[in-house]
Amino acid sequence: MDVDSVECLSLPDAAMDADDVGLATLHPHGALLAAASSRATATFPNPKGGGGGAGGMVAPGSSVHELLECPVCTNSMYPPIHQCQNGHTLCSTCKARVHNRCPTCRQELGDIRCLALEKVAESLELPCKYYTLGCPEIFPYYSKIKHEALCSFRPYNCPYAGSECSVTGDIPYLVNHLRDDHKVDMHSGCTFNHRYVKSNPREVENATWMLTVFHCFGQYFCLHFEAFQLGMAPVYMAFLRFMGDENEARNYSYSLEVGANGRKMVWEGTPRSVRDSHRKVRDSHDGLLIQRNMALFFSGGDRKELKLRITGRIWKEQQTPEGACVPILCS
Repeated sequence: MDVDSVECLSLPDAAMDADDVGLATLHPHGALLAAASSRATATFPNPKGGGGGAGGMVAPGSSVHELLECPVCTNSMYPPIHQCQNGHTLCSTCKARVHNRCPTCRQELGDIRCLALEKVAESLELPCKYYTLGCPEIFPYYSKIKHEALCSFRPYNCPYAGSECSVTGDIPYLVNHLRDDHKVDMHSGCTFNHRYVKSNPREVENATWMLTVFHCFGQYFCLHFEAFQLGMAPVYMAFLRFMGDENEARNYSYSLEVGANGRKMVWEGTPRSVRDSHRKVRDSHDGLLIQRNMALFFSGGDRKELKLRITGRIWKEQQTPEGACVPILCS
């Protein structure tokens, strides 16, 4: 909504109280803001039940919500809210991106704050921006941004690490995306046995070798195996990520095993959520880490070709009536 398109607004005297008059004197379009403030109640149904109440709950798409929408990024603006000399507003993040020029009229922005709009923002309660994805939460304006950064209903990033994929979505959508667009192998079951072969193990590219998706316990898991440079030496790493939130990931455990020639290495741990980026998990070394010399020893032969067989399983621990935890494998 372009506030410059409204040059005047006729209101009955009773429509503005003392606070509204204060708004009208703080902003070139104060009358519009005052009217918006007076309309900022009960326009969005509360998923928790009850009406909007006096807190001023505002629906996305309402006039107040449009006033708080940054014209550059279209996200909701929160203080500090900036404006140009002509009254056009934008968020503080975008102010740094437009090189101090108003994106609407191209005038210099300066350091003018829109105090009237900030006052309106402070009085509102807004639904989480992921309400269309099922989030029922409603927050005061300042708390909304913090919640959305951690909201369990926010979309997931594509877990494929072989390219800079920007696709986001829920888990069923991403599973189809991995299968159809990235041609990832899909397997059912909670045990796996994979063999990785590389003709020249001394050529290590900082890239993913393989991603395999497993479906068990009604959930999806991503098994990563890759080579990368750690300091001056190349290493090989395998780790598992859970396609869901961290709280759910803690319900599962997994093990990875690699070995040959009478030796073996075993890793046991909890899968990391795909909320954690592939690079974050890899750089934390939270998985089975194999140095090149050990990998070549496991490969046998003349040590000129990498041949690693990695086996593993995924299980869910269940507590017995006696209080003991026993691992449950999927059927």
